[in-house]
Order: sequence, then C-alpha cells, then structure tokens
Amino acid sequence: MISVKVSYTVKPEFVAQNKQNINTFLSDFKRLVDKKFLYTVYLQEDGLTFLHVSMYENEEVQQEILTVPSFLQFQKERDESGLNDTHKVEILTLMGSSLSLL
Repeated sequence: MISVKVSYTVKPEFVAQNKQNINTFLSDFKRLVDKKFLYTVYLQEDGLTFLHVSMYENEEVQQEILTVPSFLQFQKERDESGLNDTHKVEILTLMGSSLSLL
C-alpha cells in the first residue's frame, strides 16, 4: 500500500476556486469504483491550508488515479496560484486502522 500526505497553503483569493477544483476531481474519483484507493481532503483551521491524504493499493493504481484529467487540471491551477513554497509531500507508513481500508 502507498500512502501520501500533501499539504499546501493558497492565497485567500484562490480558496473558492481550489475548493471547486477539488470537488470536481473528487467527483471523477468517485466514478472509479473498481480501483482500490482512498483519497481525502481537509481544510485546516486557517481556511487557507489544504491537506490531502491518499492511499493506493499499489503503484499502478496510484499512477492511474494521478493522471485523471480533472486532477491534473487541479494541480496546474493550484501550482500557478502561487503557493510560496508551502507545498509539501510526505510518504506515510500505515501502522493500522480501525477500518478495512483497501
């Protein structure tokens, strides 16, 4: 299993657009019911920092998910919005869960 945490802070004027872009790619992700992955997005208390946590059965599933056109568009717009070096990607090691995740 591959687990990834991504965090970044956007400018106040980009929050609404980022939320819309996230909703778009999550809608597309929900249609991929035959793929074994979990993707969650959180907005932190400051209202500007987004946290994405994703889990994929394997690298093949991860690559397929990360090439969904709406997700690529989200990334492009997010990156072009001016993140001021706040973008951080971390690989996580799953120790356990109360749910059967994948």
